[in-house]
Amino acid sequence: MKIDASGIDFQTLNQRIKSSEEKEVIIDNCIGQRFIGSGLSDKYIEINGVPGNALGCYLDNSVIRVNGNSQDATGDTMNQGRIYIHGSAGDATGYGMRGGKIMIEGNTGYRAGIHMKAYQDNIPVLVIGGVAGSFLGEYQAGGTIVILNLYQTNLPIAGNFCATGIHGGKIFLRTDEPGLRLPKQVISKKATAEDLQEIIPHVEEFCKEFGCNLDNVMNHTFYVLTPNTKNPYKQLYNYN
Repeated sequence: MKIDASGIDFQTLNQRIKSSEEKEVIIDNCIGQRFIGSGLSDKYIEINGVPGNALGCYLDNSVIRVNGNSQDATGDTMNQGRIYIHGSAGDATGYGMRGGKIMIEGNTGYRAGIHMKAYQDNIPVLVIGGVAGSFLGEYQAGGTIVILNLYQTNLPIAGNFCATGIHGGKIFLRTDEPGLRLPKQVISKKATAEDLQEIIPHVEEFCKEFGCNLDNVMNHTFYVLTPNTKNPYKQLYNYN
């Protein structure tokens, strides 16, 4: 099914997507319509243009591919599925996500991956090809964030207050030296070969989607950030 989104409000567009009996939906001329793919199961959506806020929120086992940038709250509280952004994303990417994968070719804004959480085998993954803004992984309770820092830029790999309040999960940073002021409850160390085995499948998927060379990407120093296990707040948020 093909939809020309020119001049269509977000409610009409989403109704057409959800009511379609076809599994594959192609959206052309997307111009900021919100909530595309909200709570959607078992569909493939390809978007040409720029979707608005909350793309794929509560996504449940569908795939969304954007040929362009996305705005704020991409993948908000998503459960399962995949979101691929062939561009950059706004603030709060992966807010509260609890499963599935989000892969951004370019950069993302503030508060990416905040309140991410994991439960048993449901482990969310967020991979950013460029860099991230401030508050990356704020209050992260589970899941994996990978910042690949692939492009020449004067920006830091992550902005201020990275991993503030983290009490679960991991953040991998591809850099020779993070150069970040981290809270006391964050442990930062060079990732070992064993550590990197955890992210190779995700980086390989990223490289296949965006045309990168896996060996070139992985042949670099990574740091891994984890919460201090003595953090007294962990028991309030994590399933043990």
